[in-house]
Amino acid sequence: MARAHHELGTIRELSKSDQALHRDHLLRLDAEGRRDRFNGVADDNFIAAYSQRCFAGRTRVFAYVDAGGAVRGTAELHPPTAGEPADVAFSVENEFRRRGIASRLFEAVIAAARYSRFRQLRITSTATNLAMRALARKFGASFTFEAGEATGILPVHPTEALARLAPLRVAAAPIAAE
Repeated sequence: MARAHHELGTIRELSKSDQALHRDHLLRLDAEGRRDRFNGVADDNFIAAYSQRCFAGRTRVFAYVDAGGAVRGTAELHPPTAGEPADVAFSVENEFRRRGIASRLFEAVIAAARYSRFRQLRITSTATNLAMRALARKFGASFTFEAGEATGILPVHPTEALARLAPLRVAAAPIAAE
């Protein structure tokens, strides 16, 4: 399992035994973060059940784990279904945004998709989630828009070398006290 280390945390793939860390991260998302991640309202029960489903099948979950062992950001790679591309989904807790974490998680997902020989990745978000669209475009996604939803398709080029995770460089920022 590839890992990128930094004194502030680690990017790594989660295993089934880490499911509670994934669930707890998703439960910590604020209302806007939940809306961005799930394209709508998601209550605690929905999130708990969703997290269990992620670890019950072939979905791969990559995470930014802080120095204290808490998951603060995730990227999910859901395998393709008949005739459809693989789906990806991202979430980073508000206090940890704008530090490059989502970019590093995207790199991990692309590397895993290449290894699995997936040909395309699909990113779905609300049309107002500008940060997600900018991140996906940075990696080559193009978007279409319909009924308030943005759908991005990112080709996965199998001839490119697997992305190597260099040491994680995330910007340290003071965390606001509650």
